Amino acid sequence: MDIDQQRAVLTLCLMAAFADGANSDQERAQIKRIAATLGADSALDAVAIYQDVLLNRPDLRTVAAAITLPAQRQFAYEMAVGVCNADGAITAAERMFLDELAGALHVDPGSARQFAQDADAFAAGKLAGPALAGTLVAAVPADAAALDATILNYAIVNGALELLPQSLASMAIIPLQMKMVYAIGKAYGFELDRDHIKELLATLGVGLTSQFLEQFGRKLIGGVLGRIGGGLLGGAGSVTTGAAFSFASTYALGHVAKRYYAGGRSIDAAGLQQAFAQMLGQAKQLQANYAGQIAEQARSLDLTKLLSVIKQ
Repeated sequence: MDIDQQRAVLTLCLMAAFADGANSDQERAQIKRIAATLGADSALDAVAIYQDVLLNRPDLRTVAAAITLPAQRQFAYEMAVGVCNADGAITAAERMFLDELAGALHVDPGSARQFAQDADAFAAGKLAGPALAGTLVAAVPADAAALDATILNYAIVNGALELLPQSLASMAIIPLQMKMVYAIGKAYGFELDRDHIKELLATLGVGLTSQFLEQFGRKLIGGVLGRIGGGLLGGAGSVTTGAAFSFASTYALGHVAKRYYAGGRSIDAAGLQQAFAQMLGQAKQLQANYAGQIAEQARSLDLTKLLSVIKQ
């Protein structure tokens, strides 16, 4: 995928991020930060793309025409679906955008519909319910040590999801993070809803849309198309970087949530942000110790089974 095609895919995904017009100022700032990060890591002027999408609203069909190969078109559509699903159920405006995008990219209607349905199922998954047997701790733990084990399990699974070639694998990361936070809150007597968890993540600087865009950006710039239809490429830098990112962000989120709910939600926003930054640094160093377990988990993960767990 050359630079013009990368630019087109990123443009479409940023258009998807703003399709419903409901982004908060905080989320827009996070998306701009991600664009700046992507620009620093590649020849893309991602900030200029962000500004063009926000201010000039490029023509969808003109942008889509720059993406020529079927695999690239499918990838662009799937990433746009992921962006729209990142913050929950797709709105009518987002659905209209995705339908128009599928037509502009000449994606097979049947495969587009099936992929969108699977992505919707991840996004609308229940916060409560059973976890994946043999992978995630199923019951809410009764003590801090068991809760630590739960957090580590979620972090390993989310790191492993980044090693899988399917786009749906990345879309499972945010729903699993939300299930983890729900379980932590419940362990300390709090019955959380989706809006509360989204607000907590946004306070920490882990906005749902911006987090998925960051995951997507690593795939785009790292040449994810080389993985489509293939197996694991655990030695590829962009893939292992993505695994480390998802492991660390999940691990840090879990431990900050544990501290927050154990303390009766008495930590203010500044304290939460500071705690998350510190824990994220520790988690990045810790990830190397679990690289083998993450790779092993990736070899055994069943996305169909995972989808059924998230839906329950």
